[in-house]
Amino acid sequence: MRPAPRRPGAAARSAAFLVSGALAVTALAGCGSDDEAGKPAAGQDIAPAAREQIKDGGTLRWAIDALPQTLNTFQADADASTARLTGALLPSMFRIDAQGRPARDADYLEKAEVIKTEPKQVVLYKLNQQAVWSDGREIGAADFAAQWRALSGKDSAYWTAHNAGYDRIEKIERGANDLEVRVTFAKPYADWRALFSPLYPKDVMGTPDSFNEGARRKLKVTAGPFALDEIDRDAKKITLKRNPRWWGSQPKLDKLVLAAVPRAERPAALAAGKLDLADVDPGGADRIAYAARDQGSSGPLAHGPGAALTPAQATRSWAIAHGADDEEAAEEETTARAKTRKAIKKYTAEQAELHGFRLRKSLEPAYTQLALNGSSGPLADERVRRAVARAIDRTKLAESVLKPLGLPVSTVDNHLALAGQDAYADNSDALGKQDTAEARALLAEAGWVPGGAVDEEKKDHPKTAGGNADDSSKDSKDDKKASKESKGSKESEDADDGTYIVGEDDQKSGDDGKPGDTAASTPLLGAAADTSAQYAALLHQADAVKVRVADQEKNKHSDGMKNDAKRYDAQQGGAPGAYAPKGTAAPARAAAGPLAKDGKPLTLRFVVPAGAGSEQLRTVADRITQMLEKIGVRTDITKVADESYFKDHIASGQYDLALYSWPASAYPATDARPIYAKPVPAADGSLTVEQNYTRVGTDHIDQLFDQAIGELDQDEERSLVKQADARIWAAAGSIPLYQRPELVAARKDLVNAGAFGFQEPDYENIGYLKPGVQRVAPDPKDR
Repeated sequence: MRPAPRRPGAAARSAAFLVSGALAVTALAGCGSDDEAGKPAAGQDIAPAAREQIKDGGTLRWAIDALPQTLNTFQADADASTARLTGALLPSMFRIDAQGRPARDADYLEKAEVIKTEPKQVVLYKLNQQAVWSDGREIGAADFAAQWRALSGKDSAYWTAHNAGYDRIEKIERGANDLEVRVTFAKPYADWRALFSPLYPKDVMGTPDSFNEGARRKLKVTAGPFALDEIDRDAKKITLKRNPRWWGSQPKLDKLVLAAVPRAERPAALAAGKLDLADVDPGGADRIAYAARDQGSSGPLAHGPGAALTPAQATRSWAIAHGADDEEAAEEETTARAKTRKAIKKYTAEQAELHGFRLRKSLEPAYTQLALNGSSGPLADERVRRAVARAIDRTKLAESVLKPLGLPVSTVDNHLALAGQDAYADNSDALGKQDTAEARALLAEAGWVPGGAVDEEKKDHPKTAGGNADDSSKDSKDDKKASKESKGSKESEDADDGTYIVGEDDQKSGDDGKPGDTAASTPLLGAAADTSAQYAALLHQADAVKVRVADQEKNKHSDGMKNDAKRYDAQQGGAPGAYAPKGTAAPARAAAGPLAKDGKPLTLRFVVPAGAGSEQLRTVADRITQMLEKIGVRTDITKVADESYFKDHIASGQYDLALYSWPASAYPATDARPIYAKPVPAADGSLTVEQNYTRVGTDHIDQLFDQAIGELDQDEERSLVKQADARIWAAAGSIPLYQRPELVAARKDLVNAGAFGFQEPDYENIGYLKPGVQRVAPDPKDR
């Protein structure tokens, strides 16, 4: 079985800095051991089966969120659907395996290695001699060179979203024969395995017109196990067929159909036989689990429309419907009861059809974080950020999300890698564990006094903790909903400069003074991100757009504050600013009222998405609110539309606290840098934040990334990445919480497909079991 393609992720830097001032960092995160990476928090759940057990032929109808706007993964509006499509159609030199690590794809690549490091790094690729494009031409150096020229950033006529790594290449040449490609780098590049995955033919990359427009709606030439058959935008589906020129193991399926179906509609589509495989939200997962549990049982279902109706409510409903005193109320109740009966009938029929599906569960290669906006307000003070972080019980939050789903409960303790990946290590001690008393002490040291007087003229937060301007109307709607249900129920940083935020323009980021690459990663909103095509497109456009915000808090951190930070760092002997000074007393009593400073209460604006797929995030936000109340920090929860959540709030910095996710990467030195790079001040007083939407960064973090990206010793590179992660923890702009659940409904006879975890689908081996065959997992040695 083939391994799998890279997913977006993190960033990089160079080596002299560590020698000259990073002893404190070394204490935070050393080289560590191979055991630190551990194993993935959850394994794949794909019903693995050997090829001989799978029948030849058949069609797989697989749900996607939306048809891709482009088939060119290097454009700004490429999305997850683009990646799924190109994974079946195009070559990748390296793909990501089940451990989240890059692995050579033998169908395309016999060997790839660094053959020289001095005077310059040279990588030699030896291609599979059978590898050809669908037009019969061999895959070779001309394709590599065309992709490099298009993505190098030197020709502005190419509308590229990102150039990371390609901008370090000096030249590409044919080797000793047509099957060899020599790539010479102008600057060392540790993540060279990330390049040419996917690889497009020179027909696409050769000219700006073919790159910008030609590959958006079609791919004339491909080289994967499947070939593009038809894109039907009216029917919202893409059909792939077997590639007749494919030289590897022939796909078991005849056709693969990618169908755009909203998440809320997927259970019905599965029941109607329109889908065979679909990611589902927790509600959809419940329906699949209920169907398996209820198979063979008789009588009314204990779930679905009307199931929540109590005997008393049912009796009252019957009385109203048959009462003679109020004909209008009786008619309304009768209509509601009829709708409920119809909904129950439809739901019961769908559940009977869902017996043929199984729920497959794992954890996505992505984690949900609490983001703290350090650009202004109370969170511009690093002590307040750390107090918020120390108040959060991350284990309880992970339990609240993962335990009900039957998934292993563990926190994510690293910003740049997930458990199982080479760069993973628990660096959270750089910030400190949950400690309410320590959090209160940090707030006290920052001047926030419990129960302090509040200047009414400055008090501009009339909402209660955890409240919302829409709370009253929401309660009213909830009351009405409850009433309807009673009637019949509708289905409804370094040691010498401390850690500081943006605005200090003492040093620019990037190797040559330019901002780092902005397209490395795509943030995820949670379940809502998967339900909104507009949102998905926006996230990928963030790769090309450098968000600029007013730098009004530019001078928030005075020299005195930095000196104070250094002082209590030295007293504690830990990460800079991670702890309050020894002797700082916690408030004498638990917060009896809002904390206040200079007559203003400590209230943070917590922005959450309001969409139907975001219930889980809102529940987590409520739990965080309760935890912060214990240290006297109040929150003003603001619910916003999914389509504006990221664009109008996260990217533009209009929030104090927010929840969103980042995907993991096998190449954190490259992919994470734009996420954590120190924002760069512009001449007009604004900031270029790349993808660092918390606006919290330091020169030291940037330098560690830059050092790692040029380090060809893999052990040393991993050490530098771990040190960068420790510094990111200490800065307290982003608090990782848990890996996102991956819930997939799959036909029970479908094998080698489901919850893939890190690994990309192995398209050749997906198929349906032969009738009467008992499934046996394939030998891992055959992969």
